[in-house]
Amino acid sequence: MKVFKILMIVSLIISCKETIKTNIKTSITEKESNRDSIVISFQKILDREKLKGSILVYDVHKKRYFSNDFNWAKTGKLPASTYKIPNSIIALELGIVDNDSTLLKWNGNPRRFKLWQQDLTFKKAFHYSCVPCYQEIARKIGVKRMQNYLAKLDYGDIKFDSTTIDNFWLQGNSKITQYEQINFLRRFYNTELPINKRTNSIMKKMMVINDNEVYKLSGKTGWSIVDEKSNGWFVGFVEQKDNVIFFATNVEPSPEFDMSLFPKSRKKITMEALKSLNYLDKK
Repeated sequence: MKVFKILMIVSLIISCKETIKTNIKTSITEKESNRDSIVISFQKILDREKLKGSILVYDVHKKRYFSNDFNWAKTGKLPASTYKIPNSIIALELGIVDNDSTLLKWNGNPRRFKLWQQDLTFKKAFHYSCVPCYQEIARKIGVKRMQNYLAKLDYGDIKFDSTTIDNFWLQGNSKITQYEQINFLRRFYNTELPINKRTNSIMKKMMVINDNEVYKLSGKTGWSIVDEKSNGWFVGFVEQKDNVIFFATNVEPSPEFDMSLFPKSRKKITMEALKSLNYLDKK
């Protein structure tokens, strides 16, 4: 009788272990299947637009990254105008600009775009991505103070000196990955950066692109050209009622791409990717 009971217990233990193994295997398979479908979905968006690169999305609640190319997302690129986020933070911290309404005067010299050839508020300079405005700000910050703040902010691998203080985010060896972009934005959003709450609050208002009843979209685009090769960014976050989704898109045009579409393409493909994950729909 005792032998029979022992055999029954052993049998039950083995059966439970097999059930657990099966459940674990099923769970892993489902996750892999979901990830594969996302890879295909994101890649189809890029292929259709004749772009190559990576769309990286992080869901705070799920604590999970989604992407079509995780290796690309780990490769450092010039930050381009996404650097206007830390550049703005440092300018506010040092009092070089007082707030988002501070007027940045145009000196009358010709600028690349007509939109830049006017006096601009700090907020408009950010949204219009006014390179000359931010070059002047960078020069006012100076090498030492810029280096000190970037070390505090833990922002990418940024390299510059007195000769490149006003263009290092567009040229040279400075690099940041998509993962680093999201990590920085998460710390910024959660008020974890070593900066004043006032600065954080001003920046959050400045970065808003779209605020509607379903979501609030905040972010910044970027575009660098090195050796006639373009690289584009769109980084930011989507706030919902009960979740925050961070994203960092980095792409390059294929030879057959129509470059007149590049300014809008980075945001377009990111929004499509977010929509494919149901992040822009009513809950």
